[in-house]
Amino acid sequence: MSLPVECHRFREVRKDLKYTQAEFAQMLDLGQSTADIERGKTKISGKAVMLLQKLYGINPLWLFGESLEKYKAQTSVMPKTLVLDREGQENIMLVSAKAAAGYPLNLGDQQWFDQQPLFNMPLPMFRGGSYRGFEIEGDSMEPGFHAGDWVFGRAIDSLMDVQNQSVYVVVLHDSVLIKRVVKEVNGQRISLHSDNRRYPPFMVSTADVQELWKVVTKLEGEESQYFQTSTHEVPTDMATPSKNRDIEFIEERLRRLEARVNRS
Repeated sequence: MSLPVECHRFREVRKDLKYTQAEFAQMLDLGQSTADIERGKTKISGKAVMLLQKLYGINPLWLFGESLEKYKAQTSVMPKTLVLDREGQENIMLVSAKAAAGYPLNLGDQQWFDQQPLFNMPLPMFRGGSYRGFEIEGDSMEPGFHAGDWVFGRAIDSLMDVQNQSVYVVVLHDSVLIKRVVKEVNGQRISLHSDNRRYPPFMVSTADVQELWKVVTKLEGEESQYFQTSTHEVPTDMATPSKNRDIEFIEERLRRLEARVNRS
């Protein structure tokens, strides 16, 4: 007696993800093992189907043999939360290396975002889009980007807008990475590349990508020293950046960066 198609495809997904039956059961809240499902003795629960779609982008119709498309299309990578000033203008949020650990877990938490350092930089290079600053950690993007440098990224709306080999801040479900991004032909995965050749490229499912920020400029060396202190110990008057003289320090360096970009 042949097994239902969903048994074969459920097992295929588990194998692709390199989980044991016990590990996959734990991920999907299915008890001790997925063995009975793969043998056709137990039906896949509705919750497991939902988690397969949410966590891994698995198309439920494909799972049950009603579609040839294994992955449910997910192209939107727009910011999940915006930070605005009292006039309704969007601020630029600074995400330190320490804060980056909690960033993916708080994407929908407005209160958490409002507690981070926020700046309003009325410079031409930061007009016409949403921008965010991220501190670099580690050496995977050397020699162009070093630990302690800051990159500023412009939000993109869709994975369709990705420009191959450009540098992006990639927000996944559990991490924030700075990598060169390459779209795969099938559109279901992207490959992430480090500039440091000691780190091999790796693939991620498009379903795992929460946000993408295209890097447009960076602060490095002495220019980044201000951020290394201010983002870890945020002054109480950061909530009113127009009154904080340190903002002029930041804006002046960003103006110099903008001038260098315009000359190049």
